[in-house]
Amino acid sequence: MLITMIKADERQLLHKYLLLELAIKSLQVDYPKLEQFKMKVVFLPMMDSLLKELRQEYFDLKRQLFQYRIRVVKWHPVDEYFVDVQVATAGNDVVLRYANQALKTKVEQLITSYIKNDQGST
Repeated sequence: MLITMIKADERQLLHKYLLLELAIKSLQVDYPKLEQFKMKVVFLPMMDSLLKELRQEYFDLKRQLFQYRIRVVKWHPVDEYFVDVQVATAGNDVVLRYANQALKTKVEQLITSYIKNDQGST
C-alpha cells in the first residue's frame, strides 16, 4: 500500500499542514464579513493577528514537508461528504481521503486553540 511512503511523524505534519491551509482559507472567506461589523476595530486586529500566526506556522510546516520531499498537489472533492488530497512524495503520489465534517471540526478546534493560546499570552 502506498500510504506507507509517508512515515507517521511526517503524516502528522502533513495533517496539521492541511488543517492550517483550510483554516487560513476559511478565515480569509470570513474576513470581508468582519469588515461589516460595527465593532470591526475590535475584531479585525484579532483576525489579522490570528491569520499572521496561522500563516507563519503554515509556511514553517511547508518548509519542513519540503525537506521530506512531500508536497500537496491538489484537493479533489469526491462527493458532498469526502475529499481526496493528492500528495507527492519522494517515491510515489499518495491519495488521502478525508471526511469533510471531520476536517471542519478539526479546523474549528485548531482555530479555537490558537485563539485561547493567544488570549492566555496577553
